[in-house]
Amino acid sequence: MPDPNPPEQPPRPEYPRPQFVRDAWLNLNGAWQFETDRSDTGLERGLLERELTGRIVVPFCPESELSGVGDPDFLEAVWYRRTVTVPADWADARVLLHFGAVDHDTTVWANGREVARHRGGFTPFTADLGEVAAAGAELTLVVRARDSRHGVQARGKQATWYANSHCHYTRTTGIWQTVWLEPVPRAVALRRPRITPDLASGSFFVELPLTANAPGHRVRATLGDASGTLVTAESRADLDLCPRLVLPVPDAAVRPWSPADPHLYDLSLEVLAPDGTVVDAARSYAGLRSVAVRGRQLLLNGERVFQRLVLDQGYYPDGLMTAPSDAALAGDIELGIAAGFNGARLHQKVFEERYLYHADRLGYLVWGEFGDWGCEVGVRDDNQRPDASYVTQWLEALERDYSHPSIVGWCPLNETYQPLHDRVTVLDDVTRGMFLATKQADPTRPVIDASGYAHRVAETDVYDAHCYEQDPVAFGEAMAGLAEGRPYVNTGPDGRTWSLPYAGQPYFCSEFGGIWWDPEAAAAAGDDSGVSWGYGERPRTEAEFVERFRGLTGVLLDDPEMFGYCYTQLTDVFQERNGVYRFDRSEKADTALLRDAQLRAAAYERSR
Repeated sequence: MPDPNPPEQPPRPEYPRPQFVRDAWLNLNGAWQFETDRSDTGLERGLLERELTGRIVVPFCPESELSGVGDPDFLEAVWYRRTVTVPADWADARVLLHFGAVDHDTTVWANGREVARHRGGFTPFTADLGEVAAAGAELTLVVRARDSRHGVQARGKQATWYANSHCHYTRTTGIWQTVWLEPVPRAVALRRPRITPDLASGSFFVELPLTANAPGHRVRATLGDASGTLVTAESRADLDLCPRLVLPVPDAAVRPWSPADPHLYDLSLEVLAPDGTVVDAARSYAGLRSVAVRGRQLLLNGERVFQRLVLDQGYYPDGLMTAPSDAALAGDIELGIAAGFNGARLHQKVFEERYLYHADRLGYLVWGEFGDWGCEVGVRDDNQRPDASYVTQWLEALERDYSHPSIVGWCPLNETYQPLHDRVTVLDDVTRGMFLATKQADPTRPVIDASGYAHRVAETDVYDAHCYEQDPVAFGEAMAGLAEGRPYVNTGPDGRTWSLPYAGQPYFCSEFGGIWWDPEAAAAAGDDSGVSWGYGERPRTEAEFVERFRGLTGVLLDDPEMFGYCYTQLTDVFQERNGVYRFDRSEKADTALLRDAQLRAAAYERSR
């Protein structure tokens, strides 16, 4: 008989790590004790030991409405507390405590013992609870998150002044992605796999890092599709800390992943004891596709696919950086496709991994980006000084997202700007460091050293620029030099050089448009400059907006040397009203007209 009073489902109940799924887990989203610590004195005042005075709904940040707190002021530090019961059937397991993301500097205690420290607001981390968590016993978790507005910190679009303005938004402090417990075997367990498609050979290379090596153990990977098992591979697990397996797909079952056919294979991963029993297992999936560079061409599966990208910032009116539901993540992709886009730049934010899962299954091309804004120190000619934590956090993002087929490129930095001169600066070092770290972590995808503005790595795989010229004729003139090797390049306001010279790489205009279209303000015919913001003069009618959109996108669609573009942006975000859709995701203009403007054949696709 079903439970007449089933337990209430926690917010964001879906499994948070869709490419490495274990059956046993415990979602810790929901009500936690909470207290603001505005002067960061909580440790001295005993917040670690005592009950907290407030309540919050995790995984929503305290600045958001969905958290139940709704405090948009500066929060120097915040504290969380919750007691949970470890499931009794986890007696033979080691318990891991996972955080999807906590902004920004985090310390975690379990039963009064410090179990983790982490810096970075966009990337996951895990606390191994070791002997602290006993099966069937209560476990008290305390989390402190510090989030100063002072100093260098990777913030993305979070404002360091109180109010929203221009393209800076309400801050996110503390926990903003799912918190969960997971049991894993004590002796030998799988770590997150790395799945590399090799379309040329019709194979997948699967790396299976392990927590330890034990005599006689083996690893096994099985690839399948709707017809059943396609191929299985095994290897010893007692020699290498990261065994590698090759899974050749039978010729008849090869289906390259693409926006036209986002086919995904099922993948099961196992660790076997000497007697053949399964000691650890996880489910995953994989897409078989390739990305290549040939001169100015960027190829998907060896073909020219024009990348009609949209800038997506991943903000929500009620959840800020956290989507209110899993359906909202998928819905944003569906909105992009409905308007004629086939992908997105995930801008100034490392998105929730569930977004990438939906991009994988829906066939949406993605450029992964770091939320690097926040290193401005105001020193003339040496104005940006990202620190070593930028490289550390970016490597964590690469590790998490490496195996997602929807990701076709990486963008560690965005709009870094500084004149080139005759000495090496912190920006030079970190730009090169993040580029090299990306190439070392993932040699299979192209990397933009910095999107727009300051290209400071000569061998960057892709070159780009940002241009918000609103007149299609003038925009076309600015973009006209690519065929002669003289593409549009961003420079300083005084004309000083920010970037190393273009060297013939694939090129695209990775930010343009941003048309300031606010139908309600246009209807009121008033001055809304204090509450609404965008690029250029605001169109007076929907027809004028659509015509400008058609003209700007048409310039780039008609350039046979341009492999794609990225239109700013998918939705309005607070006062930044230059989205294709409103902030609440409702339609601002006839989406069918925008789709029609984009889906005609691009010159790049015709030039085969």
